[in-house]
Amino acid sequence: MRSASNSTRLSFGSIEFVSLTEGVDTSTAVGKLVFTILAGVAEMERSVTVERIKAGLRYAKTKGHLPGKKRQALDLQAVRERMQQGESMRKIAVTLGISPALLSKRLREKQAA
Repeated sequence: MRSASNSTRLSFGSIEFVSLTEGVDTSTAVGKLVFTILAGVAEMERSVTVERIKAGLRYAKTKGHLPGKKRQALDLQAVRERMQQGESMRKIAVTLGISPALLSKRLREKQAA
């Protein structure tokens, strides 16, 4: 749909699209037809791609697979002990290989639970 809307915008602005490599010239009736057909094919291809992705995610979900990165297990008790000994959250996060924001988030999750 994006291409079709761009085509409409081009024609309202008295601008014509001419592709030198594909032989599309929207100043002619045939060029407008070709451009419209190409836009329709592009829109259909995009829709088919979205449908395939959604179907694949549904299938993976039925098999028990979750998209995204696996959640890293953290020993939050050891983290709290290190913090009580005066070590900064930033330094602890660096040694664990995670961001300080993620460490802070995990600590808040455990406190709320």
